[in-house]
Amino acid sequence: MSARDQHLATRRAAGLFDFSFMGLYELPGVTGVQSRDLSGLEPGQIAYTLLLNEDGSVFNDATAWRLDADRWWLFTGRRSDSRRLRSVARDRSGEYAIAALQGPASARILSRLLDADAVRNLRYFRFIESKDMIIGRLGYSGELGYELLVPRAQSKRLWDSLLEAGRPDELRECSFEAANSLRIESGYVLFDREIDGRANPSELGLERLAGRKFEVSRKLIGLEILEAAPRADLPLARVTSECFSPILGKQIALGFAPPQAHGGTELRLEDGRAARAAPLPFYDSERRRPRASPL
Repeated sequence: MSARDQHLATRRAAGLFDFSFMGLYELPGVTGVQSRDLSGLEPGQIAYTLLLNEDGSVFNDATAWRLDADRWWLFTGRRSDSRRLRSVARDRSGEYAIAALQGPASARILSRLLDADAVRNLRYFRFIESKDMIIGRLGYSGELGYELLVPRAQSKRLWDSLLEAGRPDELRECSFEAANSLRIESGYVLFDREIDGRANPSELGLERLAGRKFEVSRKLIGLEILEAAPRADLPLARVTSECFSPILGKQIALGFAPPQAHGGTELRLEDGRAARAAPLPFYDSERRRPRASPL
């Protein structure tokens, strides 16, 4: 199955992704490690946050999971972050298999493995433990979704169980290429792309996670790639991530442009192509789908 078909399967029903590459770090508290005040977070809650360099630029993004009063997990998209966190956290990367079940049918599929009420009652950015699994309701696709964690030795059993439970809904195994196009449509940033080690939270549109504003020399925007050649006098923009959107039927991208760029502004890309600024996200502009009623 092509990445395009995997993308559409996730939008229409459900896709299954292997996220076991992620970095997992356990620590007694998150104050000073990440950008937000999470003191009010209750056990069982998850928060999206940022890891900042000393100059305020974003080193990486992360999710913080509060297990109990003095025990937290911090997930990032790369295990090399252990170099940054080793002095304050225990590196548990690789101990768990992480399966991401994403799409409008994901809750129905999960309810075939777990108690339906548990699935129904699990709210967005919350997690529970059930049947030797840790299940968090969140995801990278812009759809209703879950991330399921089991000890590494149980990875095949989890994967096979999900595929069997998803058979009636035509659940499809999906690649990183499909995950990438889904997150671009949904306007989500990625390390080593939008998070380039220089952009600050305001430039990424994420200043709400830092509690203050930063000076802006550029800003992250959506880009619709145009076929016509650009005029030489247009503002210059740089693409950070690009894909063909199977939902929109056009070439789209994320990238940095001058701060004054807004929806409809025509731009000249560094590679000589033309583009038009578009608001983010491209898909589900009010982000209702991830918060949808699960069952």
